[in-house]
Amino acid sequence: MSEESDQEKTEQPSEKRLREAREKGDVPRSRDLSGALVVLAGVAALMSGGPAAMRHARQIYALGLDYNRDALFSDALPARVLGMALREALALFAPVALATLLATFAAPVLLGGIGFSAQALQPKFERLDPIKGLGKVFALRGLVELAKSLLKLALIGGVLALALRHWQGELLDTGRGAVASGIAQSIALLGRAALTFGAMLALIGGIDALYQKFDHAKRQRMTKQELRDESKESEGNPELKGRIRQVQHAMSRRRMMQELPNADVVVVNPSHFAVALRYDDGKGGAPRVLAKGVDVLAQQIRQVAAGHRIPLVEAPPLARALYATTELGREIPAALYVAVAQVLAYVYQLKQAKAHGDVPPPPPMPEVDPDLLGPYKF
Repeated sequence: MSEESDQEKTEQPSEKRLREAREKGDVPRSRDLSGALVVLAGVAALMSGGPAAMRHARQIYALGLDYNRDALFSDALPARVLGMALREALALFAPVALATLLATFAAPVLLGGIGFSAQALQPKFERLDPIKGLGKVFALRGLVELAKSLLKLALIGGVLALALRHWQGELLDTGRGAVASGIAQSIALLGRAALTFGAMLALIGGIDALYQKFDHAKRQRMTKQELRDESKESEGNPELKGRIRQVQHAMSRRRMMQELPNADVVVVNPSHFAVALRYDDGKGGAPRVLAKGVDVLAQQIRQVAAGHRIPLVEAPPLARALYATTELGREIPAALYVAVAQVLAYVYQLKQAKAHGDVPPPPPMPEVDPDLLGPYKF
């Protein structure tokens, strides 16, 4: 069979296909969205903790200038200063690091969820083939990624250039006042520029995330033949399943015919339905269905019953009701107790009449609720 092209992959992916893709690490991912969230989280952490960050930065700066004579000649000075600087630096960057770490896991959760794939970590030496790598560069996906990168560069660069031009007056003012106010104003401008950069990245990341989800769904689509093959693998070959059902039915029919000689009566609908019943008063409970069938199987039940001298009682509504409501080996429902009791009483009277040479009793005409006939009302 010829290999089907991507244009023929019109069917939505099955759960099995998506699960296998996830196991291989093939889930929608957007590096642009991840980068945008990391930038926004870092900038937000810096701006929200601005006064505290300034205090820690000032403390680190002061450690390099605040010495006395005794400290300068102390052997413990380098270790003490280094330890204090590390503590201040950790306090300065810990909120930013924590925020960016959480943002790193946010993008995968928003798209395909966090998962670990051992298959994705396995080395694939075919990726080192320079010819295949060159082909990927000039492939459609590579060209799309190149166009996206150029578009991002132009968009972000243009927006930042416009923003800096708009803030030109504020930038010039940072060097005209006091040093502290200039530093504060410069930090504020950097924060606004970073927020603008993060917002543009978020816009691009959102668009890229939608595209990645669309592209992943498109790549996971299946052909009709793939769906049929997967159905055969998961559910089994239909021909084999049909053969198994035939064998099971044959075994069930054989067991049914073996049980049939133990029946007390066979209720028939002259030629179409036949249901064999047995009532064991020693065990209690209701009568059970030993065998049942329609058409050809019903004829076989009648023949076996005649060969074992089992009484045949014609009661068409009751035969259809028993066939519709009771499975093999099960007790009859309570709604049929009265009708079946009339048939069993007739069988008992018939045996007594034959034993004593009396006139056979008239056959019963049990009434049955039409709702119990199921699909066999007519």
